[in-house]
Amino acid sequence: MSEHRAGRSDLLVIGCGIAGLSAALEARRAGLDCTVLSRTDPTQTTTWYAQAGIAAALTADDSVELHRDDTIAAGAGLCDHAAVRAVVGDGPDRVRELIELGVPFDVDPGTDDGALGRAREGAHSVARVLHAGGDASGRKIETALFAAAVADGIAIRVGDQLVDLLVEGGRCRGVRVVDAGEERDLRADHVLVATGGAGQVFEVTTNGRSATGAGVAAALRAGVAVADLEFVQFHPTAIDAPELRPRPLVSEALRGEGAVLRDDAGEAFMAAAHPGGDLAPRDVVSRAIAARMAARGDDRVWLDATGVEDVADRFPTVTRACQAAGTDPSSAWIPVAPAAHYLCGGMVTDLSGATSLPGLWAAGEVACTGAHGANRLASNSLLEGRVFGVRAARAIAAGVTGPSSTGAMRGVLQEVGSPSTATPPSGSAQRPRAPEGEVDVAALRRRLQEAMTTGAGVLRDEGGLARTAQELAACREDVAGGEAPDDLDLRDLLDVATALVRAADARLETRGAHTRTDRPDRSAAWHGRLVHRRDELRLVPIPPEAGSA
Repeated sequence: MSEHRAGRSDLLVIGCGIAGLSAALEARRAGLDCTVLSRTDPTQTTTWYAQAGIAAALTADDSVELHRDDTIAAGAGLCDHAAVRAVVGDGPDRVRELIELGVPFDVDPGTDDGALGRAREGAHSVARVLHAGGDASGRKIETALFAAAVADGIAIRVGDQLVDLLVEGGRCRGVRVVDAGEERDLRADHVLVATGGAGQVFEVTTNGRSATGAGVAAALRAGVAVADLEFVQFHPTAIDAPELRPRPLVSEALRGEGAVLRDDAGEAFMAAAHPGGDLAPRDVVSRAIAARMAARGDDRVWLDATGVEDVADRFPTVTRACQAAGTDPSSAWIPVAPAAHYLCGGMVTDLSGATSLPGLWAAGEVACTGAHGANRLASNSLLEGRVFGVRAARAIAAGVTGPSSTGAMRGVLQEVGSPSTATPPSGSAQRPRAPEGEVDVAALRRRLQEAMTTGAGVLRDEGGLARTAQELAACREDVAGGEAPDDLDLRDLLDVATALVRAADARLETRGAHTRTDRPDRSAAWHGRLVHRRDELRLVPIPPEAGSA
């Protein structure tokens, strides 16, 4: 193992999606020496895959208060209101900055003044979602941010895979990475993790192959507080085509333009499931689809977009994906089914993005800021990553070193103890030893994913979760301890899946993106965050003041 000593950075950013690049650009503007490490090139980030747009209150018929209320309503009682206000309040300025960076947001074709076009998506009370390239918003945003980072001279290293956090004296001092089979330690005064989500825990997902939960797994191994892992948002309308991996999603904006969900008999079933009908919150739509498929014994439902005008021109990404699956959305119904899409939980942060470990920060999908609660409002993810990436960089530039009792960290910080006295392990000592004989890592990965989809998917119950936990334990016995990318991926997947199932089994209610068919009601007894730290899982009540704006 080698140690990288030359050119120690003020800030190491792990991940080059919207959260990581936003933090790096802001840090550079503040005069910090910043290096970005990314396992993949920009075209493989979750940001790049994002079809939906970015939500912000930018017009006279909208307001920060309306956006806040919609976000809180979707979050099923677990949003931290101060975190929500941070996201929706900072959001308009962060979006305007994207425009200044050259993101070509679509204009309203019905106006002559170049006004931005706005779409309405599920659970939004007004049209406030900006798109770029129709349904290529993530790609356009990623392209602009990456170009700006290169132009600013920010060092971006592609190919480094996160192995573990380096923790010394109760503070994060850097990271251990592997590249081309060689491990090295990279040290920095601060580390910001922006590695995205963990959709690859499931067999059917919209996330790319590298979305293995590496950041959350490293945090779990290092004893950093992690919460809300049971709240996995399944996108209700991923194209049901097993040959397409990851599964292409059909943007919610299509339903905003009038597309309708139907079962095999042609019945439009969402109107009876929720007052919002096809534009109900994502957890409601996914649950209704899963229940309808189970009741009828079907593997899919259908999205009827034949009434949407100019669908090919307005939704080119969706149209190309449908064509790859052998259908034409302008004339035929699209086969769809829920797919793992977004992890609402992650590393607990305060309102500046600081985690429970001094020197360690998190932004984007890897973080639990409290803004999403138990279910993310559509198109708030890009916004949250942008807002908290900037907030973290500004806090670091201002000399902040550790967390405050704000945002999702409120209450959690007291429960996990003073971070200044905690000394988590480096993590590398916990790597499993390779068993004798050859291990088929690909087969183990499929086995884990199939078990998670079957027992910890959209609909969960005690028996299914118990069987899933047993299967994960059996998989762990066969895990190799190698340094190959696939070996490290499997270790991360197992760590995240095990924690997720443990939380899903513990939360004895249905709330937001967590559905227990054997516990169908929401319960006030579970009004809190299930926080993982070391080997503990503890329900931390959300303090009353967290619900005040």
